[in-house]
Amino acid sequence: MAEFTMPSLGADMDEGKLQEWLVHPGQPVHRGDPVAVVETAKSTIEVECFEAGTMGRLLVEPGTTVPVGTPLALIEPVAGAPEKAGKKGPPRRKPPSPPPAGPQPVPAGVPESLVAHPPDEHPRPETVPLVRRLAREYGVDLTSLHGSGPEGRITRADVERAADTRPRRATVTPLARRLAAELGVDLTAVAGTGKNGVVRADDVRKAAPGPAATPVSPRTAPAHTAERAADERTAAMRRTIGGLMSRSKRDIPHYYLSTTVDMASAMDWLREHNRRSPVSERLLPAALLLKASALAAREVPELNGFWTEDHFTPGDGVHLGVAVSLRGGGLVAPALHDADTLGLTELMAALKDLVTRARAGRLRGSEISDPTITVTNLGDQGVESVLGVIYPPQVALAGFGRIVDRPCAVDGLLGVRPTVTATLSADHRATDGAIGARYLTAVDRLLQRPEDL
Repeated sequence: MAEFTMPSLGADMDEGKLQEWLVHPGQPVHRGDPVAVVETAKSTIEVECFEAGTMGRLLVEPGTTVPVGTPLALIEPVAGAPEKAGKKGPPRRKPPSPPPAGPQPVPAGVPESLVAHPPDEHPRPETVPLVRRLAREYGVDLTSLHGSGPEGRITRADVERAADTRPRRATVTPLARRLAAELGVDLTAVAGTGKNGVVRADDVRKAAPGPAATPVSPRTAPAHTAERAADERTAAMRRTIGGLMSRSKRDIPHYYLSTTVDMASAMDWLREHNRRSPVSERLLPAALLLKASALAAREVPELNGFWTEDHFTPGDGVHLGVAVSLRGGGLVAPALHDADTLGLTELMAALKDLVTRARAGRLRGSEISDPTITVTNLGDQGVESVLGVIYPPQVALAGFGRIVDRPCAVDGLLGVRPTVTATLSADHRATDGAIGARYLTAVDRLLQRPEDL
């Protein structure tokens, strides 16, 4: 029997709040399935399971805050499979085994007050994560459906057919859902103004009863409560970021390098590519900068990894952390996994998806916990250069500013060309300036041949 524990989703996380279970006892789970939603000081994150089996007893109730490492649930192994799933992927899918009769043991260290008692209901039919997510969005009860897939499995079509016969529940951002609970707003009556009808916090505030409709004192006014909750959330995030960055500057001996990169070839290639491509495949300059950063990290692996227990551990791939500013303030830096292997169009699509989900609070735990090097790009904010603070336990952070036209000499002639300032913040315990210089030189060289990215 395996334990599913509160994960560490970054060096700044000591505890997390279990917001929601996405599975029920008796339901099969597979490696990579999202099984719970956890709220940290910086974001709301879907946490994946890295064991294959059947979900057993849920040990912690939603709404409970527990330290990292606390057991949240028990996972029964699949019948005939080894106790732990191998690294090469989950075992072949088999019908779920019934959970053992009687209460399952509670791991040591979990107070009885935190234990979630299983509901008296039949296990949810076997489904895949996409189907479960659609069912939540459409407000469809999976236990009421008869699946049309193999072995009675519920399919996407089954959920969509069921959704056509009942009102759909709009997708709601986590902040909007919290505000709705505080303000007493019925989310089914709120029209979302976000992309694809997503209900945002502003939509909930507009739908909240005004002072005339619900006379209350200023001390308890719903609008004030919502604003106070949002302010407290932002303040908590700023404290978390500030504490981690203070520790980073105190413990990590930073060194900084910068170079000016001629972007003429890259911008010429980009314009021609976008002219020939459909709208869905057009690129932003950020795609070129990110791909060059990832390839350079593969060339200079000394900067792609972690400093832990007084030594450097290289990453198992180039998982590029991308700094994303959040609308309510603060930032997160989720990972584009294996960014060095993605084509530019694929990388651009992955970047858009990552930014959208980061700002909607729907990141995955693996995207938060394993970036091997981070890139921050403040060019769209008008900044010409950025010297960032390393996110521990990583050992490097690359930065890019705005692409601007500057006078420069090329082949002995003075002209005006588009350029960008590329910077590197690196950990002197892991590398020195010579290695950092190799990295920036590689970034420059790669951007001179954009057709090879």
